[in-house]
Amino acid sequence: MELAWGDLGVAIALVLVIEGVMPFLAPSSLRRTLATMAAMPDRSLRMVGAVSMMIGLVLLYFIR
Repeated sequence: MELAWGDLGVAIALVLVIEGVMPFLAPSSLRRTLATMAAMPDRSLRMVGAVSMMIGLVLLYFIR
């Protein structure tokens, strides 16, 4: 499978759009969520990150 630079650009653009939705629609909720995350232990944040990456990889596998 060949990676096209255009696909990488589209992926980065989609990440920026998706990450921008929450601050645009509900900035106060985002602040509360970030404060809660800041209080979480590192181990919990790593687990959330690992689960998120695994879900992303599974979705990518089924989409591609």
